[in-house]
Amino acid sequence: MTVQTLLKMGDPRLLRVAQPVQQFNTPQLQALLQDMRDTMLHANGAGLAAPQIGVDLQVVIFGSDEPNPRYPDAPVVPRTVLINPTLTPLDEVQEEGWEGCLSVPGLRGVVPRFKRLRYQGFDEMGSAIDRTVEGFHARVVQHECDHLMGVLYPMRVKDFSQFGFTEVLFPGLDDADD
Repeated sequence: MTVQTLLKMGDPRLLRVAQPVQQFNTPQLQALLQDMRDTMLHANGAGLAAPQIGVDLQVVIFGSDEPNPRYPDAPVVPRTVLINPTLTPLDEVQEEGWEGCLSVPGLRGVVPRFKRLRYQGFDEMGSAIDRTVEGFHARVVQHECDHLMGVLYPMRVKDFSQFGFTEVLFPGLDDADD
């Protein structure tokens, strides 16, 4: 198990636009994905983008087989590796929801996101992925893909009266490793 150090907000590497993956099913890509899985699992993350561990590639992972302890009321999102993603909103409807981030530990904020979208890209083998999703699944995909464009969720917060420390906003929520 190789848990990597998570970069935190303020690190300029989190503000870069990530580069597309050029080759699939390589030992280097498989090692990166294992490091990302180990790191995400260790931190109880709902998802993780390669830039969060200092790797400048368009790779995100998200989802699990069971509810996430940091988002106990959210539906389960299927485990997914998404490489070189493209997101297409299906309409202009957005909904607000609370988000946290492993790179912004201890904080949560309300962020508007498209309610329904289509995402396309590739898995680690280079096979095409094309899904239409909504709700929490759509939120997680948008959050993780933002990292590939150098965007952290606080940059999308509209009302800073709905942004603060998790321990104050949600007493008792197991978010110590947020």
